[in-house]
Amino acid sequence: MRKLKSGENRGHSRGKIKFFAVWLSFILASVSFVESGMAAYAAGPDITSPSAMVIEASTGQVIYEKNAEERRSPASITKIMTLLIIFDYLDNGKVKLEDEVRTSAHAQSMGGSQVFLEEGEIQTLDTLIKCIAVASGNDAAVAAAEHVAGSEEEFVYLMNQRAAGLGMENTHFEDCCGLTDSDGHYTSAKDVATMSRELITKYPQIFDYTGIWMEDITHTTNRGTEVFTLSSTNKLLKSYEWATGLKTGSTSKAKFCLSATARKDGMDLIAVVMGAEEGKTRFAEAITLLSYGYSVSHIYEDKNEDILPDIPIKGAIVDKTAVAYQAPFRYLDTTGQNLDGVEKIISLPEQVQAPVKAGDIAGEAIYLLAGNKLGSVPIIFKEDIPEAAYKDFVRRAFQEFLLTA
Repeated sequence: MRKLKSGENRGHSRGKIKFFAVWLSFILASVSFVESGMAAYAAGPDITSPSAMVIEASTGQVIYEKNAEERRSPASITKIMTLLIIFDYLDNGKVKLEDEVRTSAHAQSMGGSQVFLEEGEIQTLDTLIKCIAVASGNDAAVAAAEHVAGSEEEFVYLMNQRAAGLGMENTHFEDCCGLTDSDGHYTSAKDVATMSRELITKYPQIFDYTGIWMEDITHTTNRGTEVFTLSSTNKLLKSYEWATGLKTGSTSKAKFCLSATARKDGMDLIAVVMGAEEGKTRFAEAITLLSYGYSVSHIYEDKNEDILPDIPIKGAIVDKTAVAYQAPFRYLDTTGQNLDGVEKIISLPEQVQAPVKAGDIAGEAIYLLAGNKLGSVPIIFKEDIPEAAYKDFVRRAFQEFLLTA
């Protein structure tokens, strides 16, 4: 083995020290870079539009927001509420998709984006929904509104009532399509996210319409029959692989707006961009919001499919009453917690007093993580159980006597 001379040893030591110093500098620089990157990451996405928000649909939890309560002109994303009202009326059976809708002169007169309906032209409500959701037809929106409520004015009243019911404090509508530039027609990114969430969670069939990229409809008028192609205004359907909808809008006052929905790994996100300077900006920043949302979000879900024990009941002809979870439980984490440690605690009374009604709350399932409450799900009675009368107890006693005799 070669032995180092004293000078060589000192040189070797100096080399080791120099190497260690360089290595240490690299590590410190790397840590500094990572920390600065994490700080920027924690601060959220870089959004230039004046107002924006991204939420998770099933929980409604906000992942990122920027001036989300600022009142702004919404342009055609107004039609999200229009679609919500239409689906409400479909759901309660007051209208049907097969209904034939006759276009009024008022509906035909709408400018802006349109599908060129003519006065007296008949289309099904189903076709008009496509015209609204895909091509943002103002004429189709008014025609559908008149069919649902009798007039656009009455329909707008319904829109404002629905908005109030959803707690949309920074919203007021003056038309059903967003064509107006009135200062009295406004909403906010938060309120747009709220009505978008209500639409897609209550009526997921809306995706059958908002996911259409291109489809033909047929105009039948006094001039004959003509095919018209609906083309989606939502370019995310082609540029973002997880896009599912929802609605675009633009006017000189509102600039460029978008409520964008996406589904990835079973998670639905809603990204809202308002007041973008260019059309392409709203799409790019919606992708930024959605990508950010998916990168930081993790869902804990309990489908609550286990069977709960019956609860003893006093004062009824039966001894026990069945209960069930009101709904599954979902919790969205954006902080990087380990959700494997979530604990579920069932809280039910030892006994209840009759009467009870189906749907009334009996108890709750509580979810904890490291001692902190994440949320809960009500546990409800499954059936009506009336209070027993004296004659019921007599009859029961007699039946038991016969069985044991």
